[in-house]
Amino acid sequence: MKMNIGLWIDHRKAVIVLESIAGKEIHIIQSDANRQPGRIAGTRSTTSFEAQKVKADDVAQRRFTADLHHYYQEVVALVHHATSLLVFGPGEAKGELVRELEPAMPKGFPVAVETADRMTDRQITAHVCDFFKEANSVVPLH
Repeated sequence: MKMNIGLWIDHRKAVIVLESIAGKEIHIIQSDANRQPGRIAGTRSTTSFEAQKVKADDVAQRRFTADLHHYYQEVVALVHHATSLLVFGPGEAKGELVRELEPAMPKGFPVAVETADRMTDRQITAHVCDFFKEANSVVPLH
């Protein structure tokens, strides 16, 4: 069965629109990755030497990278069965996801990648529908 999948992604959230003959489904995956972990509930500490208790930058970066990898694997699990795939979003996450997708997809699988600004879930759904409507209406020249 033909499955068109459109995916808007950034480091915090992925909105996945699955479009098939049976209809449309929307899945939202939240990321646990946090580049700038703050204090608990935003309160200021009253203890001395708090700076010495903060994790080193390399530890925080490794944690962030591991959280992103887990997040991308959740997304890959939902989209690996696509027949057509559109990945779009505002930042670096779309490129990082495409690199994570490469081992899960067949060689030469076409993935369309676009840069897009922040969008609501309805705007994302409309963009995916318009993209695949245009892609299906294009007649190849012989």
